[in-house]
Amino acid sequence: MIVAALQAEARSGDLAHNVATAARLVRQAEARVAVLPEAFLTGYDAAAFAGDLPTVTTLQGPALDPLRAAAAATGTTVVASAALARGAGRRTLSAVVVEPDGTTSAPYDKQHLDGAEPDWFVPGDRPATLTVDGVVLGLSICRDGSVPEHAAIAAAAGASVYLASVAYFPGGARRLDVTYAARALDHGLHVVVAGLTGRCGPHTFIGGSAVYAPDSTALVRLGDGEGIARADLDPMVR
Repeated sequence: MIVAALQAEARSGDLAHNVATAARLVRQAEARVAVLPEAFLTGYDAAAFAGDLPTVTTLQGPALDPLRAAAAATGTTVVASAALARGAGRRTLSAVVVEPDGTTSAPYDKQHLDGAEPDWFVPGDRPATLTVDGVVLGLSICRDGSVPEHAAIAAAAGASVYLASVAYFPGGARRLDVTYAARALDHGLHVVVAGLTGRCGPHTFIGGSAVYAPDSTALVRLGDGEGIARADLDPMVR
């Protein structure tokens, strides 16, 4: 299974621009599974979080058509991330999955909020996995990966690959590397980490996208520039 962590800069509140960037990277990656950073579609920024957020219905409409077209053209299952309006005043940081047949869903909400996130969002109340070609993939968003039990639950559900959409600030590079290497080693998981980079609103992010083998080795790791961390995994090897 070829997997890819897609690393790029997101514009705060600019869904159309971020979708176009995601679609371009999906086409370049030519992977079976591609992962985007935390809140990439909306941007990770308080101004975006406080604004008009997309809903799941919005994302099933034409707003995501460029990303659906890229997924169809490459046969890629795309795991993106967005801040979503869930109704009844609920906002979440969520995983958005686009399948090659165009099916679009938001099956997972970040369970472990961090920093100022509780000012904007409610935590998810359940874990989630995704199955692609018979391979079970655990879904996680940033702080989730720092809670060992989160990956443990995914492994217990049969996951052999753990997908992480993240957004780390300057100074967090060592913590990012240690965290996801540990999650790989804890449960014999392949771990795919997609990190936000560049500026979004007033914030700067460090990238750090990587793919880890079950023995915690980094098979590929990016710095802080736009790029694609791509690896061919054998999910049967744990």
